Amino acid sequence: MCGRYITKDQRALERELPFLDVKDWPQFEASYNVAPTQPAPVVIAGSGGNVCQLMRFGLIPFFAKGVAGKYSTINARVETIETSAAYRGPWKRQQCCLVLASGFYEWHLLPDGKSKQPYFIKPADQDSFAFAGLWDASKADDGTTIYSFSIITLPASPLMAQIHNTKRREPAILTAADCRTWLGGTAEQGCALLQPYPDELLVAWPVSRRVNSPSSNDEKLLQPVEIA
Repeated sequence: MCGRYITKDQRALERELPFLDVKDWPQFEASYNVAPTQPAPVVIAGSGGNVCQLMRFGLIPFFAKGVAGKYSTINARVETIETSAAYRGPWKRQQCCLVLASGFYEWHLLPDGKSKQPYFIKPADQDSFAFAGLWDASKADDGTTIYSFSIITLPASPLMAQIHNTKRREPAILTAADCRTWLGGTAEQGCALLQPYPDELLVAWPVSRRVNSPSSNDEKLLQPVEIA
């Protein structure tokens, strides 16, 4: 799964991701601990070009009338995006999005079987990048429309299975070259992109357990720590 990640501010992402050809950027600050229900930047294909929009992390299906369900929708499993009630609609309508990030956190279960050590992981070849995501729009009873997204997850690679040793999942990280296809390609082309990122292109290190709290949000969260 992928429940926490980091994203840089608007100016940094605009500078580091020019290949996304975004025509319109909202203003937003960096977050070192994006958590479920929080707004975060995603890129979608618009009629006039690609647009960056802040959406809720945790997809609310169009049929839910703006009300989040009791089950988590922060991650969409690649095995069920075509059949799940929450995701089959966005997938069929090709509501693909690029979830903008600069790294993410996963938790490793320690030998005592109780404690978990958070790790920070990022691609070594991309300062900022995109997760493959799905988005939807749900209209509430008061007439407001809630835009939200989910990050697609895959069975973990050997490296990620070693780190995330309980769920053994990892987020779908796209290469720069694949972002355009994810937004504008066919369903078959999109499926072909959903592969584990090469282990040799990932770096990871243990970080402070302060990241466990969504209220912790500062650059010091990324500093390596010693495992006792």
